[in-house]
Amino acid sequence: IRQELGNLHGIPLFKSFIEGWPEVKAFQARPDDLLISTYPKSGTTWLSEIMDMIYHDGNVEKCRRDAIYNRVPFLEMKVSKDLSGIEQLEKTPSPRLVKTHLPVQLLPTSFWEKDCKIIYMARNPKDVAISYYFFHQMAKIHPDPGTKAEFLENFMAGKVAYGSWYDHVRGWWEEKQKRKILYLFYEDMKKDPRREVQKILQFLGKELAEGTVERILHHTSFQEMKKNPAANYETMLPTLMDHSLSPFLRKGISGDWKNHFTVAQNERFNQHYQEHMAGSDLHFQMEV
Repeated sequence: IRQELGNLHGIPLFKSFIEGWPEVKAFQARPDDLLISTYPKSGTTWLSEIMDMIYHDGNVEKCRRDAIYNRVPFLEMKVSKDLSGIEQLEKTPSPRLVKTHLPVQLLPTSFWEKDCKIIYMARNPKDVAISYYFFHQMAKIHPDPGTKAEFLENFMAGKVAYGSWYDHVRGWWEEKQKRKILYLFYEDMKKDPRREVQKILQFLGKELAEGTVERILHHTSFQEMKKNPAANYETMLPTLMDHSLSPFLRKGISGDWKNHFTVAQNERFNQHYQEHMAGSDLHFQMEV
């Protein structure tokens, strides 16, 4: 089922997703929808699990009611007739959690019109690149990633699904100045998850008992999520995701890129990063 990438308004995307684009563009958000937005491999599933736990007041059993990809439908996802994020969302009762990887300029306008709350999570590009490489191997919708060196070149050039990481993180960062967007960093979440969860609660205008927050932090730790079939994507058909090649939840650390980049690749990446982030007040920690 590996797909070649097509082009949607200048953004490389899976051809089946592009076919489903008219429905996505016309999607009607509800005022109480909460959108979780990320560039791929930036902690999306982690943040989704945290949000579902918050929405269910830390009730672990309720959060095991279904796989995460059904609890937090993926807006633009369309693989076949029976696998569409839009159809899932239409059946989901309010308040809905919605996941997207769309760059800010492609977000359906109803999210802005309904003034929905949005949480964006960004992760440093070196770890994203390595995680995305391994994800390409196991998630069979992606084109073949080639070698790690080839993939790194494609990633830097924005020739991967969802395009340029730089444009994505900067686009949402700039939008945050004028909208109801909470912008989080994966590295901050690794360093101090309690502080970041408190930020989310404040953003939602929600209070939870100390014990509930503790339970959420425990349940959404990497170790717990890795062994939780409702969170680790093991329930996905092996034809779609082959965990024998690489687990969906692989390492969940910051700085793993150091185990994969050569010295030359790192120097080249640093130079590329400096050029593409010049003039932005957005800063990333390359490790924790």
